Amino acid sequence: MSLPEYKKDFLRAAVSGGALRFGSFELKSKRTSPYFFNAGDFYTGELHEPIMDAYAQTIASSELADGFDVIFGPAYKGIPLAATVFYALIKMDRVKYAKAAYSFDRKEAKDHGEGGTIVGSPLKGKRVLIIDDVVSAGTAKRQAIDMIRAAGGTVVGIVVALDRQETLPDGDCKTSAIGQLRKEYQIPIISIVKLDDIINGMKGVISDNDINNIEEYRSKFGASD
Repeated sequence: MSLPEYKKDFLRAAVSGGALRFGSFELKSKRTSPYFFNAGDFYTGELHEPIMDAYAQTIASSELADGFDVIFGPAYKGIPLAATVFYALIKMDRVKYAKAAYSFDRKEAKDHGEGGTIVGSPLKGKRVLIIDDVVSAGTAKRQAIDMIRAAGGTVVGIVVALDRQETLPDGDCKTSAIGQLRKEYQIPIISIVKLDDIINGMKGVISDNDINNIEEYRSKFGASD
């Protein structure tokens, strides 16, 4: 099954810009992964546009398209994502998203001026969509959810760039970090691409050896949720 064009554009940009690399990489989990993704490498205009458009297309084509008031970007990588994806959504459909807003948090509370840790739209009484690059163990997302709830907001979903579709290192050997968050909070979590999309989209682009290594990794650590 062919990938949508925005996913193809995203993968092409990720590879050409070095945000998606193939080889051998040690993860925080101490697993050795045959691929590595870092959304922080989308820092040029040429590369930034495809990822912002892909986030916007992913949101607009999902069940979350009409179900949020505020896009929230957890510090630090989520901050530019929230602002630029919000802009991409406005460009896509000004009428639908004209009343939407975005916000983000500070790592350290400000004790002067407006004070506090939340910058941008107030969250009280709002339906909040969290945006970030990936879900690793899920710790940062739980912290963001707690922060939003403490500010009076309701988290309605999470959108990330990549779903690695792999089991938690200390889990039940079946559940992924995203699957665990879905179960824990009963909210939708969507991604621009999944590991399956990388495998399908990169065939003929990267070496057969790299594809085989990724498939072996998925076979060993792939989640079933």
